[in-house]
Amino acid sequence: MLGVLPPETPAVAVAALPISPTGPLSESQHREVAVAHDRSRKIRRAAGVAAFNGWSIGVLAALSAPFALFSLPALVLAGGMGLVAWNEFRGRRRLLAFDESAPAFLGWNQLGFLALIIVYCVWQLVTSLSGDSPFAAELAAKPQLREVFGSGDGIDSLYRVIVMAFYGVVIALSVVFQGGNAVYYFTRRKHVIAYRQSTPTWVREVQSATAGA
Repeated sequence: MLGVLPPETPAVAVAALPISPTGPLSESQHREVAVAHDRSRKIRRAAGVAAFNGWSIGVLAALSAPFALFSLPALVLAGGMGLVAWNEFRGRRRLLAFDESAPAFLGWNQLGFLALIIVYCVWQLVTSLSGDSPFAAELAAKPQLREVFGSGDGIDSLYRVIVMAFYGVVIALSVVFQGGNAVYYFTRRKHVIAYRQSTPTWVREVQSATAGA
């Protein structure tokens, strides 16, 4: 006996949903995001500077690490540079989140780095100039060298001049570069404040979410 065939199911018409070519945001909202992106240009540039500083200081810290095994000042310097590099990356993230305190955080970080460099250089100057130079110590250990170099006073004086000149130049360049970086960061605060005041919260959230894209 044949079974009863079920009645034919009528086709259900499905209305096609309109797909917005611009996604969940309207055209005016896209324009607002684009304008905010341009408005944040100086902030994003500062974040790029912080990233560069973080990587460069981090590399210097890594290169200094082997010397830290044999010298307490080198250990302090390497550890301090590592901390400064980490703070640069922290400050970068805060800048991209449009945190008003981020520029000051980065500025003080650079001033702390400057202080670290100056203290290290002064320490090296004091220890290098307060005792005998390496050449004088070598002459004392090997008196036969005096037949070639004499008393060695001229070479000893030259050594001291070179040491003072080297660390003096390092301090001067650090004042220029780290001091300049600090001033640059501090002056970015007005741009962050202006951006926050003129940009809706939802746009700031979109900008922060896509900052790394």
